[in-house]
Amino acid sequence: MAFIQTNTAHENSLLSKNLLFDHLKNTGKTPSSYCTRHHPMKIQGANAVNSTLVQSVNVQELLTNPRVTPGPEFHFEGYMKTSGKKINKALDEAVPVQKPAIIHEAMRYSLLAGGKRVRPVLCIASCELVGGLESWAMPMACALEMIHTMSLIHDDLPCMDNDDLRRGKPTNHKVYGEETAILAGDALLSLAFEHVADATDMVTPGRVVRAIAELGSAVGSQGLVAGQIMDICNQGKDVDLNDLEYIHVHKTSKLLEASVVCGAILGGGNVIEVERLRKYARCIGLLFQVVDDILDVTKSSAELGKTAGKDLVTDKTTYPKLMGLERAKRFATELVAQAEEELSYFGSSTRVAPLYHLAKYIAYRHN
Repeated sequence: MAFIQTNTAHENSLLSKNLLFDHLKNTGKTPSSYCTRHHPMKIQGANAVNSTLVQSVNVQELLTNPRVTPGPEFHFEGYMKTSGKKINKALDEAVPVQKPAIIHEAMRYSLLAGGKRVRPVLCIASCELVGGLESWAMPMACALEMIHTMSLIHDDLPCMDNDDLRRGKPTNHKVYGEETAILAGDALLSLAFEHVADATDMVTPGRVVRAIAELGSAVGSQGLVAGQIMDICNQGKDVDLNDLEYIHVHKTSKLLEASVVCGAILGGGNVIEVERLRKYARCIGLLFQVVDDILDVTKSSAELGKTAGKDLVTDKTTYPKLMGLERAKRFATELVAQAEEELSYFGSSTRVAPLYHLAKYIAYRHN
């Protein structure tokens, strides 16, 4: 199944009924002149095979002449470190130890175990890019990390991937037992939505509701769960590139997409800005998984902080397996180029720098 070539009914509803009207009020554009700007994303990169994620653009030109060139004054490592500290503080405050202690300790064990905090940072960066404030997006940023952590706890369970190591530490079920691990994941999922609704301040209710709907869609049966169940159902079967893309677009990319889109909605982005950022997010979301597959066959467990080489042992279908390692690397490069093309809409201001460098970071990370 190819990547989404047109918006889903849910996305169309959100855009046409809400974001479009907000934008028209501010710009005075007519619906007919405005909607001509919407185009499905299609990829015809040389190494993308049948993927529809990279548009019909000259990828080589984008690689040699990038459209986005943020100034050298932006220090990405410092930005990530500072942002990570703020996010960790907010997460710590959002999940205090309280009765029953065991479940909250299990929640905090995985939630505060470290990690790159890519999803929360993406949420905040996209909010700020369209003119919002960090504080507007912080509750959603925490919610995204809660949901991501839930997915890791459940993914590591014996009935799923049966893994013993996560972020360099024993997995949740190894420490607290399977029953508690399942409940800890469930609790984080429900708390995520409660936290957004309860803690988001200075944002209009309509934008909060739209962001919550976007988040719910990314997690449910048309999002993360869809990718996970298809991954399970296809174990031991021959999977082609279209099926593999469907799995990872939903299992991995959807939550990254929600991170960016929710931030843009909360920040008050207009419909063009939101859709540009959605396309950017879809590229880096799939990129994240392609790089994960590459790292699994090129790095050690110590370097990754989780079990390396497991895809080979379990004969799991991956991008390197289907495309070859070098071709998979090329595909990753094409996805970065397309992500940068989407960001070019916003120019080369300082506010676009975090998203530009995050795409590079995802592409060239070592774990």
